[in-house]
Amino acid sequence: MKHIILAFVFTLSVYASQAQETYTVDGETLELKTEVEGNLDLLWNVIDGQYRYFVRTQDGAITELKNTKDSNKKYQEEYKATLNSIMDSGYNVSVDNVDLTLPSLKKVIDLYNGTSDVSYQSVVKKAEPQLRLGVLGGLTNFPFVENPNNKLSPIFGAELEVISSKENPRHSGFFQLRHALENDELKYSSTELSLGYRYRFVSTSKLGVYANVKFATLSFNKVTYTYENNNSQLVSTSDHETIFDAPFIFGIGGEYRISSRAFISLNYNRLVAIFLDSPDNFSTDVSLGFKMIL
Repeated sequence: MKHIILAFVFTLSVYASQAQETYTVDGETLELKTEVEGNLDLLWNVIDGQYRYFVRTQDGAITELKNTKDSNKKYQEEYKATLNSIMDSGYNVSVDNVDLTLPSLKKVIDLYNGTSDVSYQSVVKKAEPQLRLGVLGGLTNFPFVENPNNKLSPIFGAELEVISSKENPRHSGFFQLRHALENDELKYSSTELSLGYRYRFVSTSKLGVYANVKFATLSFNKVTYTYENNNSQLVSTSDHETIFDAPFIFGIGGEYRISSRAFISLNYNRLVAIFLDSPDNFSTDVSLGFKMIL
């Protein structure tokens, strides 16, 4: 066990030494990480709680990118002038819309390196749509339907989600098919097609916690009535209705990555709806799901 721990510590130390190096910039000794390497290198680190960014040219000179305030507390954006002085103007790479943030600097320096060197391999990944297909199952008390005894019914369905492939995305849209079965007391069933939007207010490589809203639904509902006719016989009849609505149904949920391409999810689907009546029963509409990246 001792040897394993020592090997682990050694591996971490090697990784740390590769991840950042020590430089002297204007007499200041700094440990900096290399984000982009090419005709221009982008170096950075968080130093004393502040993000600091540097550009290294081919001759090894390192210049800090600054954005100080004047006496009127207006940002001077000196980093743009620095970038313009370092970059060859013949390549027409504009810095007008560049922010002093890691993603923005990475993008413009990556663009310059690719423009000035045809052999350069871009390090900026383009965000492309990603499809996730899932299945779900759970229970509902039909929160927007009269359900006097608050009985639960099984639900099952499928979902296709469209989301960005960039790291830890927050926004996505989804198309969902779900069917709710009738129960012994409430002879009501429903098949619903819906379009919705999902926002992840927690988005990490492993965990996502989100709110979602269904803004358009097409429902195929069936209600079965049982009554006694004039001959004292029990008779059952069924009514079918098709409803297109814009109910704005809100819910919350979370997902946990269990592999590079698979997630499990837990959802509280129907907390409240803006344009649907809610009977006295508090919403109970929960589902457990599994989805995979296609």
